[in-house]
Formats: sequence, structure tokens, C-alpha cells
Amino acid sequence: MDKANILRHLREREINDSINRSLHRKWHVTDTLINRLGLEKELEGHQGCVNCLEWNSEGQILASASDDFQVILWNPFTYKKIHKINTGHHGNIFSVKFLPCSNDRIVVTGAGDCQTLVHDINERGPISICTCPMGRVKRLATSPNVPHIYWSAAEDGVIRQYDIRSPHCCSLEGAGMLVYLKSHLGSNAEAKCLAINPCRPELLAVGANDPFVRLYDRRMIKVTCMTTPTLTVQPTGDAEVVGNNRFRTLLTDEVMEVADNLPVGCVQYFVAGHLPVKNPNNKYKCIPATYVTFGPDGVDLLVNLGGEQIYLFDILRQSSPKSFNLPKYALPKEYGGSAKPCTNGYAQHVDSAESKKKPLPADIEDLKLSANTLFDGGEYSRAIRIYNEAIMKFSQGSLLYGNRAAAYMKRNWNGDMYAALRDCHTTLNLDPNHVKAFFRLARCLYELDWREEAKQCLEAFKIRFPEHATSHACKALEKDISTPRSSSPETKNSKPRTDTPSSDLEFSDVEEDLDFVSQSQITNRESAWREKAFDYEKRFYGHCNTTTDIKEANFFGSNGQYIMAGSDDGSIYFWERESTNNVRILKGDSSIVNCLQPHPSSCLLASSGIDTTVRLWSPQPEDGKLNDREVLDRDNAASMNQRRMKTDPFDVVMRNMRFRLINQIDQLDEATDEGLRTYNCRTS
Repeated sequence: MDKANILRHLREREINDSINRSLHRKWHVTDTLINRLGLEKELEGHQGCVNCLEWNSEGQILASASDDFQVILWNPFTYKKIHKINTGHHGNIFSVKFLPCSNDRIVVTGAGDCQTLVHDINERGPISICTCPMGRVKRLATSPNVPHIYWSAAEDGVIRQYDIRSPHCCSLEGAGMLVYLKSHLGSNAEAKCLAINPCRPELLAVGANDPFVRLYDRRMIKVTCMTTPTLTVQPTGDAEVVGNNRFRTLLTDEVMEVADNLPVGCVQYFVAGHLPVKNPNNKYKCIPATYVTFGPDGVDLLVNLGGEQIYLFDILRQSSPKSFNLPKYALPKEYGGSAKPCTNGYAQHVDSAESKKKPLPADIEDLKLSANTLFDGGEYSRAIRIYNEAIMKFSQGSLLYGNRAAAYMKRNWNGDMYAALRDCHTTLNLDPNHVKAFFRLARCLYELDWREEAKQCLEAFKIRFPEHATSHACKALEKDISTPRSSSPETKNSKPRTDTPSSDLEFSDVEEDLDFVSQSQITNRESAWREKAFDYEKRFYGHCNTTTDIKEANFFGSNGQYIMAGSDDGSIYFWERESTNNVRILKGDSSIVNCLQPHPSSCLLASSGIDTTVRLWSPQPEDGKLNDREVLDRDNAASMNQRRMKTDPFDVVMRNMRFRLINQIDQLDEATDEGLRTYNCRTS
């Protein structure tokens, strides 16, 4: 943060109005304000879990929607209810949006009863009802630059586009279909979330029940509908009752026919390079995208993955996933490179200056030594945090990346092995003669179960560094690669061996949806899109996202300088975007935090979850009082969450059933009046 006094900036704004915007972006959210963040107020009014929140464009109104089928509009500064909407939904409301350019008068909702409703707060009932979706509506999206239009994502695999200016008649053909995921993913495809780029509204990001984020260019896609459907009638549960009709006309998966309206070049895929993860039965673990959103500048794309971590993608400066694809100057000529074999530990490179290690700046050297000490003590998370800080200050230090890779490999949380592989690549780009980084790269490829690449990498290593070809570490890894893995499902994510020095070339480790889904139904075009998927820029971890499929992750600050997310442990996690370090954890719910929505112009945050209240968070006075909602041991909290994510799925289901039973008993105890309605909070 700029050390200059904020009062001076305010005086400059009085003289020069042109700096107003830059001033706001600089001081909207700062590290000092993050450290002072605390609970300001709890808004009470709902009788069920609060599943979604939305600010109006000016930040004067906060909308909340709940399992009680109601939307409440709040004044966040007086904490008063402005308006309550009895929506008419018969299922949990999962999304609420203000329609742009409507003077905050038009509100759209989507729910588990497979309906989207449009409400005018001055009217008694909904002014538009759409029953086209054949699955639960999980997310709605709007664009501030596109009035009258909204989009929906539903579990029938369809992204729909609605224009309230045009008459809409619900039909079996399902008009308004923009993207039909089942055309390319098969009958199990579900749309979970979507977002419109705030700066380029033609770009639409879609998350499904897989780890891929799809970025569509709407200008190239023609809105279409189903053709020649065959009808079946199936009974539905009470949650989907519309009026008095207990039967809905559905289209069977086998007969849904939709014209392929996706032309060449209309979509780009993004995914973390190690995903999806395949189990020994040749099926892929279900890792759904529970939330996607764009950064304030429209360049960053953030996704929260169920059972995994949070990933940030750069949609302009895309990067391909890493494997055994090193630059030529780091590879021997047998693998198309230009590097010559080492004779005494140093390669005879054409530019000997590149082989010399430049000393680190004094302050960076101190950070490295501190991190090394933590590593030696087995405190890998703390070591990684300090390596992150050092790399943020000095990005050209190959030793920092190499050491962080070793820490990732030792810790081995979800995604750590691939993060270590990426660091090995960076190390070898900065120092092609880094022998340990080359060997660690082969080990990472093996641990990721990329056998062929691991074999090639190890062979290249032996040619590049022949003096290590006969070492015990090299022979042990070669034996591991040639030995079939156990058929145990846990093998895929097993930790690297530590009973043999094979993990690091006999040197010291530092230098001074919960089930599996088949992929057999995807089309050739889908396979081609996935092959060209771009890798992530940054990764954020520490939270847990396994219990609900509506858990959000969001940017905080006008420059998107902080990332935040809810967690299954009932906490709110804050990360510094640049370093990816977790900087704050606040207890935000008695069970699970699902929703986090930042105020558009103030350092104010709204959160909700399983509790029936909406919580407002803002910087608190510096009066010396302790914040009883702050979680001080951040490393322990993150470690516990990683264990939760690796818990057996059956245990997760039983835990959720136990929670729902306790919740129902509590509600019965509180229901003193015979006619009192109670609302069970059902996880998504």
C-alpha cells in the first residue's frame, strides 16, 4: 500500500477531479482494511438458509434469497428491510439478480423448482414465469451494459438467454437455448454456474459438473431450440410442484435433439493442468465448478472447484499446461535440445554466463533461509508462504522456485504436485543446469501418473547429467516408473515416498461431486476443445469446498487485489492475489459459508450460508479489542480442510445427513405454534 497519507490524496482530489477513479481503486480495499475487517451487523429476516446475495449497481440495496422462497431487499447502512418479495417459487432459491437499467425495480430469481421468475417490486406477483428448464436453476447472470437480458444455467445442461422485451411462451422446444452442454458431454452434463464479462459482455463463462471452464463468444452463437422431441410424462417430487400439477412433461435424454449451434472458434477451455484426475477404473473424479466470476478488468477469470482448489486464469495471456515440454536449451540433443551433457555438475552451455548462479539480494536471502528452516522442521505450509513472499519480491530467483517445488512435493495437498512441476519448469527456464529441478520434474511426472512423460524425462536427465545416472535415487525412480501402480483408488493422490532418498537425488530437500463420472459420451469436438485447454495463472488453497455446489469465490477490491471464498468449516478465507498467501480467516457461519459478495465501492462485504442470517463485514475501530471471529492458526485450519477434502465420500454423506437431522430437531423444538412453518436447509 502507498505510504503517502490518505488525507493528501483526498486534498488532491479536490483540486484534480481526474484522479478520483485512480484514488478509489487505490484505497477501496487495502491490507490495513483487510486486517481490521470484522462483523458489523447480522441481518435477520429469513427462515431458511440464505443461498444467494446480490448488490445493486450503486451498492445502496442488498438482495438476499433463501430456502423460505422469499427475497428480501435490505438497506445495508440502516440495516432495515426495504421490501420483501414472496416469489412464488416451490424450491430453494439459488440465484437472484437485479435487471440492469430497471431502476432496481426488476428482480430475477432462479430456483430448485426448475423455474426462473421475473418480479416487479411494485407488483404483487411475478410478471414473467419461465418453466422451460428441466433441471434446477443454479445461477443467473446479467451484464450492466446489456439491459433487458439475463441468462440462466440449469442442471439440464442448458444455458438460456431471456429478453424480457420479447414475449416468451414456454414450450417443449425450449426456445432461448444458447448452449446445450449435453450435445457434447452426454446425458450426465449439468450447468452449474455462469458469468458475463463486465468489460466485454460478448464473453460468457460457463462452469459445469467437471473442472473445465468454458469461455464462449456470444456473437458467434445463434440462439436455438430443441427439434423433433419425443415426449414422456414423469411424476416429480413435491419440491417441483407447479401449482396443483404434480406431473411435468420431460424430454428423455435419448431423444433430446439440438442443432449444433457452436461454430469453430466460438469457445476456449480453461482447466488446471493436472485435472481431470482419472482413477484406476478409467473414470474421472467429478470435480464441479461451483462458481465462476470475472475480475474488475475483465481479464481475470476465477473458478471455485468442488473438492479441489480455487484457480485464476488470464484470458488474454493464456499458457499451455506443463508436462515434459522444456525449452531447447535445457534438453539434450537426443530430445531436440541444444544442451550438452555435464561432466562435473555443470553443463557446457553456449553462454557460460547463464550457468552462473547470481546471488540473491540480502533481504530475499534472509527470507529463503527462514523458509528453509521451516522446511527442515516439516512446516511446509509456512515455508511455502515465505517462498511466495520472496518470489513476489524477486521473481528471478531460481533457487526460490526450486525450493518451493520441494515443499509442495513434501506437503502434497490437492494440486501441489502439479504446482511443483510448474515450479520445476520455471527453475529450469531461469537456470537450465539446475540438476535437482530436472530430477524433481521426473518425480512430479511420475507422481501425477504421467508414466510416459516421466520415463522420457528421466532418460533425458541421465543423458544431461550422466554423473547422476547411476545414483541410488535415479535407479529407484526408474524402478518406480517401470513398476505398475497399485489398483487402490488412493494411489493416484498418494504422497511421494520418503523412505528412500529417491525423492530428491540424495541431496538435502532444500538448498541453502464426490463420485466418478465416465467420459465415454463426450464428442470428438469436446475432446479437441479439452486438448487445447489453457492452464491457470494462480492457485488459492486452504478452504474446503465439498458439501455444497453453490459455494462462491470472489474478488475483493477495485483492482481485484484480494481473493475470498467461503468454506465448509464455516469460515471466510482471504488471500492476497499477487502472492497467493492466505492473509485472514474469519468465522462467518455456524456450519458453512456459501456466499460472499463485495460492495461495489466500499470496503464492505456481505456473506451468508447455512444460518438464516445475512452478515455484513467492514473494517472495525483500532481500539485494541480482540476479534473473536478471527481464526489465528491459519495453517492448522487449512490442513484440517485438506483432510476434509480427502474424506471418504460416504463419510461426507453421513455427516450431511446427521447435520440435517439435528437441524430438523432444532426447528421442531423452536416451533411452539401449531401452524408455524419450518424450513429445512438442504445442501445442494
